[in-house]
Amino acid sequence: MENGTLTFSPPELTDGKAVHDLIANCPPLDLNTTYNYFLLCSHFAETCVVGRRGDRILSFLSAYRIPGAPERLFIWQAAVDSQLRGQGVAGSMLAELLERPACAGVRYIETTVSPSNRASRRVFERFAEERRLGFADEEFLTASMFGDEQHEAEILYRIGPLDA
Repeated sequence: MENGTLTFSPPELTDGKAVHDLIANCPPLDLNTTYNYFLLCSHFAETCVVGRRGDRILSFLSAYRIPGAPERLFIWQAAVDSQLRGQGVAGSMLAELLERPACAGVRYIETTVSPSNRASRRVFERFAEERRLGFADEEFLTASMFGDEQHEAEILYRIGPLDA
């Protein structure tokens, strides 16, 4: 699928380093190891999306179906290059992902967002509003659970049911 000049597709193993570099330039997203992104781009490629312009990866969405609850799709990270933010790229990646056979039967989208990350929260609110889907939130991880990491709480957002 295309969004303007971006082409969306599943990632490939070799995209791991470029995805890591994109995330590194998208604060406040948590940066994981490059190895982690190689795994996402290979083991979880069916539920991840890269947005490319030519050879450059300018957006990435990582997700997985929750073990034991395959009707729930958990969005781990959504990253968009600064030059493309505010243009609906994250929502377009999510829509692209939901059309894939790997997401057949998904009824709910879940994600966690730190309270200070209003932009990410707005992406998911807008996605729910545009599709007239339910949107609920609940506490998931408290800041104290992270110990000395100085990490904010993580609020769980649930969108759906998708077939409503």
